[in-house]
Amino acid sequence: MARSKSSFVCQSCGTVHVRWAGQCDGCGEWNTVVEEIVDAPPVGGKASGKGESAKNRAGRIAFVPLTGVSERAPRLATDIGEFDRVLGGGLVEGSATLIGGDPGIGKSTLLLQAVAALSKHAKCAYVSGEEAVDQIRMRAERLGVAEAPVELAAASNVRDIAAAMDAADGPAVIVVDSIQTMYVDSLDSAPGTVGQVRACAQELIRVAKRRGTALLIVGHVTKEGAIAGPRVLEHMVDTVLYFEGERGHPFRILRGVKNRFGPTDEIGVFDMTGEGLMEVGNPSELFLSDRQRDVAGAAVFAGIEGTRPMLVEIQALVAPSPLGTPRRAVVGWDSGRLAMVLAVLEGRAGYRLSGNDVYLNVAGGMRISEPAADLAVAAALVSSLTGEPIPADMVVFGEIGLSGEVRAVSQSEGRLKEAAKLGFAAALTPKRRSRTDSGALRVMEISDLHGLETFFGRSADSQPRVAEI
Repeated sequence: MARSKSSFVCQSCGTVHVRWAGQCDGCGEWNTVVEEIVDAPPVGGKASGKGESAKNRAGRIAFVPLTGVSERAPRLATDIGEFDRVLGGGLVEGSATLIGGDPGIGKSTLLLQAVAALSKHAKCAYVSGEEAVDQIRMRAERLGVAEAPVELAAASNVRDIAAAMDAADGPAVIVVDSIQTMYVDSLDSAPGTVGQVRACAQELIRVAKRRGTALLIVGHVTKEGAIAGPRVLEHMVDTVLYFEGERGHPFRILRGVKNRFGPTDEIGVFDMTGEGLMEVGNPSELFLSDRQRDVAGAAVFAGIEGTRPMLVEIQALVAPSPLGTPRRAVVGWDSGRLAMVLAVLEGRAGYRLSGNDVYLNVAGGMRISEPAADLAVAAALVSSLTGEPIPADMVVFGEIGLSGEVRAVSQSEGRLKEAAKLGFAAALTPKRRSRTDSGALRVMEISDLHGLETFFGRSADSQPRVAEI
């Protein structure tokens, strides 16, 4: 009889240790190494000398040329435009999609609405390891999809779920909520551990690929915002989506970070209501709906999220600090990027900011990561410092270099067209590489941060202008 083998696995990063340790050698986390017992596979007959037995059992793979005719993968559209946009047009048969997000953000609500819409065209199933069937039915009634022909089950044994998927009348689309509650009975570790998550996902994906079933997996996230479990989980699936949002704001953002069948970094915007998640066709109007005009320290940034231009308001407050070390508080942007912009404004453009508290916020809870927001942040900071408001009908975008220059960014024309569509009349931008017709939009181009003085002048306590080198 084969003996069971145990190993010590970090529950944070998946590193395997030969013995227990208080701190993981891979990620440095404390008290995350847990013993996991793995049943050894049954051993067959003895190999006859130098591995001839294994060699005789080996097969030969067949190679095909790079050129050839390949069928385009068919799509299953959910008729939820924002959801299909992020997926690249809909679900692909035999694909595995992992969706993660904070607890209570609306992952289960979104997927229940999606499979309810898909059930009009394909057989769909929803398997929950966290809720009872009655709880799912109550949510369906609240969302108004109780009449949808979706099959429900409350199960956590992956072998049972795989058997249902592998049946002749198995579903074409299945939701597993969530992967951290599933377990494989061949492993002696608890559900949610690294070994269980990896084994459960591998078994479900293997059956889905063979049967052509579209698999949707819900994943929990850690306090750092990453999907819990081994990092290899994100490599195993075809698509990774993050469902984001602030609890104090009604909207939610579905963001694609990996997609083998479509574009990455695409986003879909939803509005959380009492009847469920509603699509937001024009997110720019949503983010700018509560904007106050003629207020110093506010700038409208024309950004790009995936393939979609989006306008958001960046708010800054610069105030004298009573502390020896001024505060720097950032919401929705990179704090390191803010430190760089502050240093460039003071060292290259002569604005005195080091003795002030600085607060920066992306209004509405949106998170921005592209460098094109540098100029909008700088404009908002200078506007707050000088007390001069930015024109209410102006959008700002551009990347700032360490020498104070303003660099061109990609897709400038798309940003300008979106601004013109929403009624903006002016834009502050870097010098563009190519000139195209901007319509009624008045474009003002600057090459460095000294160009901000044209709009805001200089504060009384600013340093003398630094000469260009």
